[in-house]
Amino acid sequence: MVDIATRVWNHKWKIDPIVRSLIDTDFYKLLMCQSVFRNKRDTQVKFSLINRSTDIKLAELIDEGELREQLDYIRSLSLTRGESTWLRGNTFYGKRQMFRSDFMEWFEQLRLPDYHLEKRDGQFELTFEGSWPEVMMWEIPALAVLMELRSRAVLRDMGRFELQVLYARGMTKLWEKIERLRQVDGLRIADFGTRRRHSFLWQDWCVQAMTEGLGEKFVGTSNCLIAKNRDLEAIGTNAHELPMVYAALAEDDAELAQSPYQVLADWHEEHEGNLRIILPDTFGTKGFLKRAPDWLAGWTGIRIDSGEPAAGAEAAIEWWHSRGEDPTQKMVIFSDGLDVDKIEDLHQQFAGRVRPSFGWGTLLTNDFRGLTPGDALSPFSLVCKAVAADGKATVKLSDNPNKAMGPTSEIERYKRVFDVGQQQAMDVVV
Repeated sequence: MVDIATRVWNHKWKIDPIVRSLIDTDFYKLLMCQSVFRNKRDTQVKFSLINRSTDIKLAELIDEGELREQLDYIRSLSLTRGESTWLRGNTFYGKRQMFRSDFMEWFEQLRLPDYHLEKRDGQFELTFEGSWPEVMMWEIPALAVLMELRSRAVLRDMGRFELQVLYARGMTKLWEKIERLRQVDGLRIADFGTRRRHSFLWQDWCVQAMTEGLGEKFVGTSNCLIAKNRDLEAIGTNAHELPMVYAALAEDDAELAQSPYQVLADWHEEHEGNLRIILPDTFGTKGFLKRAPDWLAGWTGIRIDSGEPAAGAEAAIEWWHSRGEDPTQKMVIFSDGLDVDKIEDLHQQFAGRVRPSFGWGTLLTNDFRGLTPGDALSPFSLVCKAVAADGKATVKLSDNPNKAMGPTSEIERYKRVFDVGQQQAMDVVV
C-alpha cells in the first residue's frame, strides 16, 4: 500500500502529475461525451471555473506556474492501449460495448484543447472554449488539479512526522465512518468523490478502504481509472451540463420548456436499465415532474442533487404514485453534501419505500475537517460549469437558490418558463 505521507513529502519534486490519465475522470462524463458526440458534436461551448467559497483565495495559495505545468501535462495525455481496451471491451451496467466504435476512434485521438488562465481579485479565472465533446472533458481534471494544488499548498510547510500523523488521523476518521455504515442493512453506496478530492492517492486509498470495509455494500466508484485499476464497477449516469446546454440552444420559450425532456429522449435512445436515472433539479424539480412526459415515469429512478433531500425523495414518490408506478421498485440516488449522519437518516427514512442508494462525494474523499490548524484543509465549493453554448449564456436554477448561476435576466426568464416559485435557500456545503 502506498505511503501517502511520504509521497506528499516528496511533492517537492518539480512535477508529480495530479491527473495521470484521460480516464482519471468520472464515468458519467464519458457517457455524456458519447451522447454529445452523437447528437451535438458541433456545438461550441465555454466552460469556466467558479469558486463559490470566495473567502478561499486560490490565486494567493497556488503558484500560477505550477498550475500551468499541471494543465499543460494534461494536454499531453492520450488514451493508452490498455485504457482503450478496457473501455471497448469491458461490461458496464450489464452491457458490452457501451462505447461505440466511432466514439472510441475519436476519443483515442483526443488531446484536450487549450485553456485561458489569468488572476483576478485573488482568484484564478480559468476558461476553456471549443467544440462541446472536447471542452467538456476538461471539467473533472481541472477541478482535481485545483483541489490537489490547494491541498499541497496547505501541506507544504508540514514536517514528515506531522504529515504521517495527519494522514493517520484522516484514515482513522474515515474508518470510523465505515464502521458505522457497516451496520446499515441493505446499504448501497458508491464513491462520487473525484472532482473535489484531497488528492488522487487519497481517493484511491478511500476506495480501497470502502472495498475492504463495506464489501458488497460498496457498489463501485465514479472514477474510471480507479475502477479499471481496482477491478470495480464504474458508476455514473448524467449531470446538469446536458440540460443547461440544450436549454441555451433553444430558439424560444416553448423550445426552452421542452429542452430538459429532449435531453432525456436522446439518452433514452442509447441507454436502458440503471442508466435511466432522471436528474430533475436543473431548473427545479417540482416543475420538471409536473410537466414530465409519461414515458419518463417508467425510468429506473431519480438522483437527488440539491435542495432538502428528503423532500425531493417524497416528491418523487408522490409523482410515481400519480403515474401508476410502484415506488418500491424505483431507485433514489442521494448525492448532495452527504456524510454518515445524513446517509443513516435517509436510509432509515426511505428503505422499503424506494430503493435508496448513495453517491458519497467530497466528505468521503476530502474530509480533513478539524485536523489542521485553522481548519486549512476544510473542503470548499469549487465547480467548473458550461457558461455559454453557441454564444448564448447557460442557466442553472437548482432546487437550492444558492446554487443558481447565469445572467440575472436569464435566471428570471427561466424561473418564469419553468414555473419556479419560492425556494428554500440552503448552505452550499461542497
